[in-house]
Amino acid sequence: MAPLIAPPLVGNVQQQLRRHPRAVDAGVALAVFVCSLPGTVVTLPGHEPGPAWWPGVLLAGVSCLALMWRHCRPRATVLVTTVGAMVMAGLGYLLTVLLLGPLMIALYTLALRTDRRTANACAGAGIVLLVGTTLVLDPYDEPLSLKLLGPAAWLLLPTALGTMTRLRGAYLEAVQARAEHAERTREEEARRRVVEERLRIARDLHDVVAHHLVLAKIQAGAVARLLPGRPAEAGRITGELAGTTDSALRELKATVGLLRHHADESDDRPGPGATPGLDRLAELVGSFEGAGLKVTVTTEGEPRALSAGADLTAYRIVQEALTNVTKHADGHSADVRLVYGDDRLVLSVSNGGRVGQPPGSPANSLAGHGGYGLIGMRERARSVGGRIRMGHRPQGGFEVVAELPFPAP
Repeated sequence: MAPLIAPPLVGNVQQQLRRHPRAVDAGVALAVFVCSLPGTVVTLPGHEPGPAWWPGVLLAGVSCLALMWRHCRPRATVLVTTVGAMVMAGLGYLLTVLLLGPLMIALYTLALRTDRRTANACAGAGIVLLVGTTLVLDPYDEPLSLKLLGPAAWLLLPTALGTMTRLRGAYLEAVQARAEHAERTREEEARRRVVEERLRIARDLHDVVAHHLVLAKIQAGAVARLLPGRPAEAGRITGELAGTTDSALRELKATVGLLRHHADESDDRPGPGATPGLDRLAELVGSFEGAGLKVTVTTEGEPRALSAGADLTAYRIVQEALTNVTKHADGHSADVRLVYGDDRLVLSVSNGGRVGQPPGSPANSLAGHGGYGLIGMRERARSVGGRIRMGHRPQGGFEVVAELPFPAP
């Protein structure tokens, strides 16, 4: 039972001591003063009694009283206690550890509160002053080695302990700061990944919804035009419209299911539905041809496999570019060109007709710079280490050119 109670009890005591620092200082000063009293009557064996006890008690009381300000004025406290020890040595008191207690406490606090150079300098000055006073005024015939080593050892010990305590505290603070920095870095990384995931969700949903809604709009318009005079062809397009909406629902379901799969990290099952890539390019081109856009696909070089992210990016870029052609261009044809190089795939989508809106109009501005679809294409290309450029062609029309790297061998 005791081990369970001891840690909270120690913690409570430490907390109470921190709340009352002046009481702690007073207790330390009183304890050191009580320990100093016997030192005023200590003499070497075989020698006559030293000076009267009351001057030593008075000087010890002054030195211990100075310890009350050792935290706020550590240098002044060292100076007062050093002068007190020198006066006692000059009066003939034997400088034992009992009389040097106030100076030792002051040097420990100084080393704890200041830098190493200041603490060592004050300790060295104290040693020189006490040893000099002892050599000149000491009535006892002590060996020279004892006169030199005694004060030096007793004053260097608290200085070293204070320095080590200060360095240990600084080390613990540095460790805590690094831990806090690492925690903040992890939180920032988590927030960054959340933002990136939201952008990816927005791009996927935009690509899926925009593509299929544009096709559905075109097909519905064709049905409305053909239904009075050509009901058979209108029925065929109605069937294609149903296929377009079914495809949109399937892709939306696959996208949402994939997001749910990534949200559950403990789920080891594969994500629902395969992400589209260039292997479904023919299916994508066919969906646009059903809406009246003739797409020509040209391949140059030896086809190579892209990474999963780059493959999806290539598919979405073609999808978005053809969607923009369908919405904004007067012409009814587009060219898709795949050039497989040594280290990258150069993908271009262009239409040969003139853009339906005049330069500077809102639609044209949207196609050139501000639309979410083109912004999404830029972000997708950058996310896989590629680059993309887009703009109006001198001979008319619009062109999107993307360069996507192959995975490293």
